[in-house]
Amino acid sequence: MSIFKNPGRRVVGIGSALIDVLAQVNDEFLSGVSDIKGGMTLVENDFIHTVTQRLPGAPDIVPGGAACNTMIGIGKLGGDSCFVGKCGDDDMGRFFEIGLAQSGVKPRLFKSQTPTGRVLSLITPDAQRSMFTYLGASAEMDPKSIMADFFQDAAVVVIEGYLVFNQDLMVSALSAAKAAGASVALDLASFTVVESSLDFILSHVVDHVDILIANEDEARAFSGTDDETEALSKLASFADTAVLKLGKRGSLIARGGTITRIDPFTGKDAVDTTGAGDLWAAGFLYGLTHGYSLSDAGRIGSVCGYEVCQVTGASIPDAGWARIRKLL
Repeated sequence: MSIFKNPGRRVVGIGSALIDVLAQVNDEFLSGVSDIKGGMTLVENDFIHTVTQRLPGAPDIVPGGAACNTMIGIGKLGGDSCFVGKCGDDDMGRFFEIGLAQSGVKPRLFKSQTPTGRVLSLITPDAQRSMFTYLGASAEMDPKSIMADFFQDAAVVVIEGYLVFNQDLMVSALSAAKAAGASVALDLASFTVVESSLDFILSHVVDHVDILIANEDEARAFSGTDDETEALSKLASFADTAVLKLGKRGSLIARGGTITRIDPFTGKDAVDTTGAGDLWAAGFLYGLTHGYSLSDAGRIGSVCGYEVCQVTGASIPDAGWARIRKLL
């Protein structure tokens, strides 16, 4: 039996339409850019341009953004997914839209004369990624433009945590999703997001969320504790289903007073953790909307998260998707 109010399998994501600029650097290079390792820092376009000019090699450039990555994952798995966002009416915006369509995702994009947003992701040898985000056109999405019919027939709407930087937009998206009868999944996105916006998240967001997803750092910032059981309990107090992602140690899923432990998918060491949480969510939500049990949906999430960690960036190659589909 489906846990979602609306029948069907459609998943709609709303978030920032961004281009990922991915570069492998050493710790010395990163320390010359920022004293913050991991997480996400908002910057201006000139910052990304300046740092990119100093990179030791040419970066990889791919469509990105947390909700976008999750929708692409669902589309690659053969699911029904749609992405709502705003990008520039420029070459990068067209590149972004084509990338969605090629991945089986239905684009619903507003356009702007402001440049398409970018995320510079600096990846150090320990596979940690430190993100520097210029929101660009994505920050201009008008809360009044988000209507319930955007989420028509959606079983679940994925709202990325980064939308808390546009509080009116976050509230509008939550309201429209609920008006459409969809369940809401929220990924807390980054510990820096939680730390900077915890009061707003607690007072205006989590009461409307059905599935709440966090990694260890985000759960610690949200709950104020390092204890995994207590942190998961705090997450579960706000949502029917709560997920605590534990990296190499797998994940924990709380629902109905029961905790399900999901073992990690193991193999080679991670090359880059960019998109690991986004692709975990893709596999998990694909599983839930296709009738898999909670534990099996978690296992699909684990293998998607593993595969994306074997490459630079959040784009799993075709061979990786073939391995995932074989396991399904």
